[in-house]
Amino acid sequence: MHEHLSTQFDVELDTIRAHLTRMGGMVQEQVRNALGVLANGDREIIEAIVEQDKGVNEMEVAIDMACANLVARRQPTAIDLRLVMAIGKTVTDLERIGDEAKKIAGTTRKIVERGDGGSLSQVMEIRHMGEQAAAMLNSVLDAFVRLDYQAAVLVVRSDKEVDQHFQAIIRQLITYMMEDPRTITTALDIVFIAKSVERIGDHCKNIAEDIIYIVKGRDVRHKGLDGLEREITAA
Repeated sequence: MHEHLSTQFDVELDTIRAHLTRMGGMVQEQVRNALGVLANGDREIIEAIVEQDKGVNEMEVAIDMACANLVARRQPTAIDLRLVMAIGKTVTDLERIGDEAKKIAGTTRKIVERGDGGSLSQVMEIRHMGEQAAAMLNSVLDAFVRLDYQAAVLVVRSDKEVDQHFQAIIRQLITYMMEDPRTITTALDIVFIAKSVERIGDHCKNIAEDIIYIVKGRDVRHKGLDGLEREITAA
């Protein structure tokens, strides 16, 4: 009987993980599309990103319900419970990444509709920063599938580079605004876009920390890179 219940648990957990992987793919596409509209301001793609977000939100609700039902009916062991809890948190971070992609698309639409599409040339640095954040997303989703905590540690480290890039962009935009006040409106929009990209990196870092929690049983949130290394070594 116990073996039967354990087998059923594994089947249901594998189904949830498959749904998570699918949701991750949807969010990856959202982010790719959002970075694409920075280059071309394509309104059709902007609308597609908004529609994609609805599907991501539906997946979040479905996976959350599946996790709650699994815990209630199967009473998982400690390590399995860690995995289910981490899936729930990861789903939330993925949904928020999708939200940031939608914000990028919406702000880009404002720039284009204002007839200021030429100013999109100023976001070259943001696109590079966005590529870094997209690479973090790809890496962390792959790490989650394989439960590879070492790959997760690399993602945590990568977030520092995205943060540094964000600060450099802000300094650049402040210079633009000081030199030509006519750029202020668009420059502020670009600040919001850069902030959304930076938050995508933050959410990827959160997912990476969840992977470390699953594998090592250590909560490394708010530890910093040095503290993270100590926690992993002690585990």
